[in-house]
Amino acid sequence: MTVTLADVAARARVSPATVSRVLNGNYPVAASTRERVLRAVDELDYVLNGPASSLAAATSDLVGILVNDIADPFFGIMAGAAQTEIGGQEGTGRAGGEKLAVVCNTGGSPERELTYLTLLQRQRAAAVVLTGGAIEDPAHIAAMSSKLTKLADAGTQVVLCGRPPLPGSDAIVASLAFDNRGGGRRLTEHLIALGHRRIGYVAGPVERTTTRHRLEGHRAALVGGGLAGEGDTAEQERLTVHGSYDRRSGYDATLELLRREPSLTAVVAANDTVALGACAALRDRGLRIPEDISVAGFDDLPFSIDVVPSLTTVRLPLFEAGARAGRLAMGNETPPPGGIATIPAELMVRGSTAPPRA
Repeated sequence: MTVTLADVAARARVSPATVSRVLNGNYPVAASTRERVLRAVDELDYVLNGPASSLAAATSDLVGILVNDIADPFFGIMAGAAQTEIGGQEGTGRAGGEKLAVVCNTGGSPERELTYLTLLQRQRAAAVVLTGGAIEDPAHIAAMSSKLTKLADAGTQVVLCGRPPLPGSDAIVASLAFDNRGGGRRLTEHLIALGHRRIGYVAGPVERTTTRHRLEGHRAALVGGGLAGEGDTAEQERLTVHGSYDRRSGYDATLELLRREPSLTAVVAANDTVALGACAALRDRGLRIPEDISVAGFDDLPFSIDVVPSLTTVRLPLFEAGARAGRLAMGNETPPPGGIATIPAELMVRGSTAPPRA
C-alpha cells in the first residue's frame, strides 16, 4: 500500500501541513519537530509523488559531505578538498554543469548524522561523503547500514573518508580508512626508543572508532616495549584519560594525568588540538617541553609545525584523502580492490619530544 503524507503526519503526531513544511524547507519548524517528521519519513519509507517528485528529481546535482565539526581543521581540510573535486565537475549536472557540494555539520551527534542522511535522501543526492570516525553503537550502526542501503538503492554514491568500513553494509562505493592503529603504535614506539617509561595518554571520546584504534596502537607499543603485560590493562587505564577532541580536554586531562602520576615524562595526545591543551597545562605547571615532559599529537594539522616547540605528531594526508573521496563520489576514480583502502600514517619527529630528564 502506498504511504501518504497523511500517514507520515500521523506517525510523527503533527499536521500534514507541518510535514509538507519540513519536506519543502520553506517554513521554519522546530528542530525536534523536524527530526520527528524525518524519522517518520524514514520509518515509513515515504516517497514524494506527482509534481513534488519531479522537483526532488531536479535536485540530483546535490552532494552531501558530512563532518563532525567544521571548525576542526581535521574535517575542514578533508571537506574542502572533496568539495573542490565535486564542485569542479563540468558537464555532469543540470545547472551550469557543476555539482553543488554542501557541508553538513553533525556536531558529533549520531541523531543529526541520520537526520542529514534522510534529508539528502529526500533531495535525491547524487553522492554522500562521510568523514571522520564512526560511532561504535550497535543500534546506530544498524540504522546507518539501513540508511546507506536506501541511499545506494536510489542511486546515491556513498564514500567513507577517514572512517573504517561499515560492518554488514555493501552499499558503500569506497571506504578510505586511515591507519590510526599503525600511526599510534609508531608514535609511542618513538617515545619508548627515546627512553620514556612513564607515558600518559589523552584519548578522545570512548565511543569513536578513531579513539579506539589510536589507543590500541599506543597500547600495542607499550606491550611490545615491555612497559605493559598482554591483557594487563589496569596500569594502562590509570594513565589514560578520555575527553573531547578539543584544547580544553587536553588541558584538563593532562592535569589529571599529572595528579595520577607526578613522574610522567611524556604525554601522547589524541590529536594535535588536544596536544595544544596539554602543552598549555604543562606550561602553567612550570614544566618545560621537551626538557621536563615530551608531548606528541596526531594528524599533523597546519599549525603543528609552527608552535614552539614544533609538535611531534603523526601525519595523515587529509587533503589527499578528501580529494580522492571527491573523485570517487563523482565516479572519476576507480574504487580500490574490495572497496577498501588503508591510507598510511607517517611519523613526524619534531622539537616537542626528546629523551627524558635524568
